[in-house]
Amino acid sequence: TVQLSSDKVPILYRPSDLNTLTNRSGPVSSYRAQQLMKADAGYRFGSRHNHLYCNKGIVIPTLKQVLQQFRATDFYIDLKSPDADPYEQAQAIEKVLKEEKAFRRTRFYSTNEAFLNALSEYVQRFESRDETRDILANITMNHHCLIDKRINTQRWYGLELRRKVEVVEKYTLGEARSSSDLVWDHEAMKCFRASGGAHIVLFGIKDEADYQLAKELGADEVMVDSPKYFKNIK
Repeated sequence: TVQLSSDKVPILYRPSDLNTLTNRSGPVSSYRAQQLMKADAGYRFGSRHNHLYCNKGIVIPTLKQVLQQFRATDFYIDLKSPDADPYEQAQAIEKVLKEEKAFRRTRFYSTNEAFLNALSEYVQRFESRDETRDILANITMNHHCLIDKRINTQRWYGLELRRKVEVVEKYTLGEARSSSDLVWDHEAMKCFRASGGAHIVLFGIKDEADYQLAKELGADEVMVDSPKYFKNIK
């Protein structure tokens, strides 16, 4: 997960407040990169009385540092800054990718579509979350596939295996609201792959049952909630 420091350096930190994990407080954007790199990234990580990584010299890295350290690794990167200017962030990211020659081994995702739209054509990205959710909702609830079968370009979709949504039914005299679960199934997979070129990454894999379901559905990749619980699962 990338956020932008006050001096426009992409750094890797997920929560919106530094106080969640570190010995600093406030948003990432209120600190310069050098200040963030001096914070104790493991200060509050863990249970209330068991901070195993506190005072172990673990710091918040920059995107540049991670790309340099893991040169043979591909990355899916979530753009999570709550207050970054989309175009300033895009310029900062693209500068790092160019310096590290990392355009081909990075792909970007965000719930904020403006962040994706600001990226240049050279930066690989996922399709918008809103579009992905709408396609999934239509195929699972109405059995109607919105994929244009004439388009066979390479596309990457990412969404939770299960996603709670609010369904709004409109009537002449008002509307009714109800909660529902969107769950990927074989019909959904067939829809998303209808025109070819689709790569599907399922998020929020919590346990082995979720993982086995994702495998059965033919997901290309998954993102698990806790990697340590999956180290012995194949």
